[in-house]
Amino acid sequence: MALTTYTELKASVADWLNRDDLTSAIPDFITLAEAEFQRSIRHRKMITRSQATIDSRYSATPADWMQSVSLIMDTNPVTPLIYVTSEWLNKMRNDSSATGTPEYYTHIGDEIEAYPAPDSSSYTAELVYYAKVPVLSDSNASNWLLALSPDIYLYGTLIQSAPYLRDDERLVTWGAIYNKLIDDMNVSDQRTRGQTSVTMRTRALQ
Repeated sequence: MALTTYTELKASVADWLNRDDLTSAIPDFITLAEAEFQRSIRHRKMITRSQATIDSRYSATPADWMQSVSLIMDTNPVTPLIYVTSEWLNKMRNDSSATGTPEYYTHIGDEIEAYPAPDSSSYTAELVYYAKVPVLSDSNASNWLLALSPDIYLYGTLIQSAPYLRDDERLVTWGAIYNKLIDDMNVSDQRTRGQTSVTMRTRALQ
């Protein structure tokens, strides 16, 4: 069976589960799997760019933002802002209320906090970040992850049925395969980008 669209994924999961009473729950299983993907996967296809205007201490992140890679001010020369922890930035702010061209940034909830706070100028910056994996639906039949790794979608969805299958021995097998697929994807991508350590891992049903 082909596994390239949301409809095909639901049909394949139904075949693997072989439980007519769970058919209506399969969209929920897919949604839960996608929530797990957002936590577990960091892949180059998730990296995107967004132009931001920094004209106050706080700026909103894009709706699909998950994790920042860099924030670069469009100055002459361009200025990469240095990421620091919120605790460090709080200390700096308490020590000095100066304004000027931002040099540091951190994240407070869904906002970017810049320090020093911008002066009267408005700065343009480029935010490079990991975007959420677009979720599947009847109106969004596919995405890059389903096209690249339909097996991750399949096994990731199957293990979400665990509360219903309970002691089904298939869950252990599905979980082991899913974990390996996720680890392999992250390791392969980091090697492609010249990194040597795995920073994102997931564990399920071991």
